[in-house]
Amino acid sequence: MKLIQILDENGKYKADDLADIKEQEIRKMYRLMILTRLWNDKAMSLQRQGRLGTLASVRGQEASNVGMALALQAGDWFVPAFREYGSLFTLGISMKNQYRYWGGDERGNYIPEDKRVLPTCITVGAHLCHAAGMAVAAKTRGEKSMILSSSGDGSTSQGDFHESLNLAGLWKLPVVFVIQNNHWAISVPVEKQTATKTLAEKAAAYAIDGLRVDGNDVFAVYKTVKERADIARNEFKPALIELVTYRMGDHTTADDATRYRKPDLLKTWEKRDPIERVKKYLMKELDWSEEKDKELVEECTKEVEQAVKEYENSDMPEPETMFDYMYNEMPWHLKEQLEEVKELTQAGGKK
Repeated sequence: MKLIQILDENGKYKADDLADIKEQEIRKMYRLMILTRLWNDKAMSLQRQGRLGTLASVRGQEASNVGMALALQAGDWFVPAFREYGSLFTLGISMKNQYRYWGGDERGNYIPEDKRVLPTCITVGAHLCHAAGMAVAAKTRGEKSMILSSSGDGSTSQGDFHESLNLAGLWKLPVVFVIQNNHWAISVPVEKQTATKTLAEKAAAYAIDGLRVDGNDVFAVYKTVKERADIARNEFKPALIELVTYRMGDHTTADDATRYRKPDLLKTWEKRDPIERVKKYLMKELDWSEEKDKELVEECTKEVEQAVKEYENSDMPEPETMFDYMYNEMPWHLKEQLEEVKELTQAGGKK
């Protein structure tokens, strides 16, 4: 299957494919990618210092994150997994709240009412079913919107993936399923997850279109997702888009990728860094310089540090709040647990 690419690792590009992406949009893409990497690097540092909980690094996948999110319109919905920080920042979710969430504070999962974004989904593949169900609702209501879900290659090994694509193809739903193929489902390489040569070709089983994109090329990601989002929104034609990228770090901070991944593989993908290739393009085509780049990094670093400061200066949540965000109407067994927590809290943690 053809790999869609506009900008290669050397900064060379296809002029015709890039013609409809404005300079302002390109600069915005680059800034968001820089911001995402800096946020991620700081989060990793905080985790190692015991100031943040377990974290799933997004380093190396910034182009996939930012490109897909920029393709959405105001009325669309985004349904993320747990490695989409860049997408969330692009859609207006605060960096502070993402620190709060990964710091163990459920209030960090709060989504403002004007943002059509679902909370982080840790259960692999489960949110694809949510996306399909939301697409049913959007179509039934006659809304001019579509739903975009994002997950990793590991989700394609779950039944939820196949059920969701089958429903989308059968009912012709306004949904696009993006798979960020970062080549690893924790320690299992993608070639040991499936017998197919690509993940995109799985779409054929459900009579929907499958596309394969260079996930480290933010231009190709943006343009492809935008085109398929428009088709899903206007023609009720779902799609599966495989973004071929690479997880540069461990699966999470609880993982050690050196136990199963050869260093040479990492070196190969470091040469395909999504941020570096855009920088090469900017330097060549848009009067960019090392000085301007340094200024941008400093500016974004200040934003990240401010988010950390706000996160660490937040009031500690009350223990009872862990029950507040699970159900609209609390079931009986959680009510009992809530009362137990209240008793423990009032007794100072002693029973």
